[in-house]
Amino acid sequence: MTENQTWVTEFILLGFPLSPLTQVFLFGLFSLFYAFTLLGNSTILGLIWLDSRLHTPMYFFLSHLAVVDIAYASNNVPKMLANLLNKEKTISFVPCIMQTFLYMAFAHTECLILVMMSYDRYVAICHPLRYTVIMNWRVCTVQAIISWACGSLLALVHVVLILRLPFCGPHEINHFFCEILSVLKLACADTWLNQVVIFAASVFILVGPLCLVLVSYTRILFAILRIQSGEGRRKAFSTCSSHLCVVGLFFGSAIVMYMAPKSRHPEEQQKILSLFYSLFNPMLNPLIYSLRNTDVKGALKRVLWLERSM
Repeated sequence: MTENQTWVTEFILLGFPLSPLTQVFLFGLFSLFYAFTLLGNSTILGLIWLDSRLHTPMYFFLSHLAVVDIAYASNNVPKMLANLLNKEKTISFVPCIMQTFLYMAFAHTECLILVMMSYDRYVAICHPLRYTVIMNWRVCTVQAIISWACGSLLALVHVVLILRLPFCGPHEINHFFCEILSVLKLACADTWLNQVVIFAASVFILVGPLCLVLVSYTRILFAILRIQSGEGRRKAFSTCSSHLCVVGLFFGSAIVMYMAPKSRHPEEQQKILSLFYSLFNPMLNPLIYSLRNTDVKGALKRVLWLERSM
């Protein structure tokens, strides 16, 4: 490091290199998606809170998933929307690192919450007589705490490794938020250790949990096929297919982003996948669970009927 090098105090988020008119259109479209994300996940939380029939382990974890989706979208989308209208697209160093930390923490936590949900479905379908004993409220609370704690600790490891790096220029992040891979490209030192930790974390938080989910649902599938009642099979398939849709969307895009070989345009690929993560996935989760889940639809009808009666 030479003496005349200056340290970066803020970054410029390049975002989407589009015409002003297109950016205004995207601002309106993404604002609508963000509103649907907040409304959908808040509705899920409200229904679980108001309807005592949804006070079960499955919906306990679903409420945590809704909280993660709201927080995840709120961490990235508002800044992206502001930058679509502003000419100055700067972000200070500390808020940028904080955005990176929250992004990683919520992403890791969602991975683990999805694993807990798959385990809950496995116990419910494969060991129904022991379900209330195995998935008691103490166990569910511990599992939720472990998910949030592990997600935050892993994100903290990434941030600590970033803070040890010097950032002396350039200061343009080719992304719409401070995504970790894009931030590392601006470091003025070797990021080999960071890349190794990111890959190791991806194996631990993506491949490992995905294998557990697949094992759980393989055993669930065999258990469902043994159910004699057609109505029982239909209900089990409906509940599990909703979860599998969410798992496929989340883990699939994450593995492509952090573990698949990079294309010729890795920055654009990261932007699209991150947009899917930050906006589309949190918006789709409540739709998937509400449209394909009879319990949620029933709770919504009961709440609306109660409001109309009052």
